[in-house]
Amino acid sequence: MVPGHADVVDVSKRTHFSRRFRLIYLAPVLALLALSAWAFASPMGAAPDDDYHLVSIWCATGDDAYCQPGSTDATRLVPQALLSSPCYAFYSEESAACQNRIDFDSTALVESKRGNFVGAYPPLYYSVMSVFVGPDEHFSVMLMRLFNIALFVGITSALYVLLPRNRRPALVWGWLVSTVPLGIFLLASNNPSGWAVAGVGSAWLALLSYYDARTPATRWASAGLVAVSVLMAAGSRGDAAMYVVGALGVAALLAFANTKRFWLLTIFPLAMTVVAGAFFLVARQTAAGVNGFSGAEAGPAAQQAATAADSLSGFGLLAYNLLNVPSLWIGSFGGWALGWLDTPIPASVTFLALAAFVGVGFVGLSILNSRKVIAVAGVGFVLWMLPTYVLTQGGDKVGEQVQPRYILPLVVLMAGLLVIEAGRKKFALGRVQTFGVVVALIAANLVALHMNMRRYITGNDVPGWNLNAQAEWFWSGAPAPMVVWAIGSLAFAGLVVVLAREMSISSVKVPETDPAEELKLSASR
Repeated sequence: MVPGHADVVDVSKRTHFSRRFRLIYLAPVLALLALSAWAFASPMGAAPDDDYHLVSIWCATGDDAYCQPGSTDATRLVPQALLSSPCYAFYSEESAACQNRIDFDSTALVESKRGNFVGAYPPLYYSVMSVFVGPDEHFSVMLMRLFNIALFVGITSALYVLLPRNRRPALVWGWLVSTVPLGIFLLASNNPSGWAVAGVGSAWLALLSYYDARTPATRWASAGLVAVSVLMAAGSRGDAAMYVVGALGVAALLAFANTKRFWLLTIFPLAMTVVAGAFFLVARQTAAGVNGFSGAEAGPAAQQAATAADSLSGFGLLAYNLLNVPSLWIGSFGGWALGWLDTPIPASVTFLALAAFVGVGFVGLSILNSRKVIAVAGVGFVLWMLPTYVLTQGGDKVGEQVQPRYILPLVVLMAGLLVIEAGRKKFALGRVQTFGVVVALIAANLVALHMNMRRYITGNDVPGWNLNAQAEWFWSGAPAPMVVWAIGSLAFAGLVVVLAREMSISSVKVPETDPAEELKLSASR
């Protein structure tokens, strides 16, 4: 700097940067922050059956320090702390402070049958998560959650880049309107249902990108995402293996063309179908899909069912289940409690989240062709009839056994299908519609995150908005609860606003280019 002379600002460089930088680039960071807040919102063991899943992960290490053979093939010697971590389960007024009475430093092992010792679940999820197991159980659990979050955000971001512009609304709106609050809770948990949701919800869009690709690079990248998504779904739950096969079929239907090129390209998804089928056949869990739960212990949701229905059987039970299955769908939007079905969510969350789904869905129904009609009708049929069959076959009624998380992957798939563009018809929300959906999603997430944190920090017997007051539990070394809630709520709000803005901009007709070409052009500007 020369004294007496003003610095010359290179306006052209600043302008060039502003042209190249778009708010959409912030979306992955905002998504990571929003989901990470949900990861810190629950203690170790908070997701349904987490004692079972955590034990299965620790035993997948093959390390005798963490897991040893039991007296039978169906038992193992495992750390007591893993089994005891959900000490608050089923008692909504009990905070997670009960974990302070657990000796997490103990190396003593106890015999338990709570684990994937007879192959009830596919082994892949547990094997991958076992990489993060270490002597500090809490640190290991949080590493797993953050890895799952990063994996989901990475897959979704890659899909956004690879998908043609006209496919992106199905990705963006499909995820946004179907994951608050249950989906976002599971994605940030230690439960294999998180992988089931992410895998099924991503696989069909990745396959569409594979079929739509105009360059070998885009096709190979899309094929990689298909493979990862299928392995996530099929390697987590037996039912998700079946769902992902259906999702691949839906994508093939939408992209169908009776040409040699199409049939040659279809060899790959057929191979992935075989892989998913293998996972389905080896998981003993899938027997419930055929025979029902057959009188197994019912969950706490059974208490919500009408007393008059307790003695139903035959046609009466079938009719009851047919008429009440929609309550499972509503459960995805907060109609059922989170966690061990012991974290009630206010009706306002359910109303707002469901309103966003219905609003976006109805706009999507205005753009139909025959293929989309078949796909939507097919997924809707499965959403209604599959839980009806499983429940009735096992002698159970809605409210027992089958939980909303079991069918959430299909709800996510349905959301994307409703939005997917058909032919030359474009999906676009009006300004008022966009504003309403954005506000509804932001408010629903804000309230749901607060209620979930309140349940574990103090128990539901302590009212008030200030999560820091009278706190009985929170993660050691983490920011204060109110800070986590504020960051998570603001990040999610920013994410929804950025994505909604981008979708509004993209709804303007522009020449379509291959995603790989689009990135090259953007980088050269």
